[in-house]
Amino acid sequence: MPKPTEAPPTTLPLPATPAAAESLVSSWGFPHVFTWTDRRNAHYPPHAHSSLTTHLILKGQLTITYPKDEKPTQETFGPGVRLDVGAGRLHEVWTGSEGCTYVIGE
Repeated sequence: MPKPTEAPPTTLPLPATPAAAESLVSSWGFPHVFTWTDRRNAHYPPHAHSSLTTHLILKGQLTITYPKDEKPTQETFGPGVRLDVGAGRLHEVWTGSEGCTYVIGE
């Protein structure tokens, strides 16, 4: 299996099924892949992960900021977007009014 590498936010065609979405994320080289749903208006305070993570958004919206960036901004992403967060990169996340379902690879 190839080692995953960080990609910029990219919009992709949505896979037809959750299983197909998980298979796609797995094909990017992530050994642990699962589908996760957050409730509406969920918030994750600033945190970091020890390895690269990816999020393929299937439904809803996710807003992210990187508080330690020189000029932090908030960006919102929706269905079909692949969003990677580099290892050790501090980030904060909110979900929209519908919540958010995404496939996570780590």
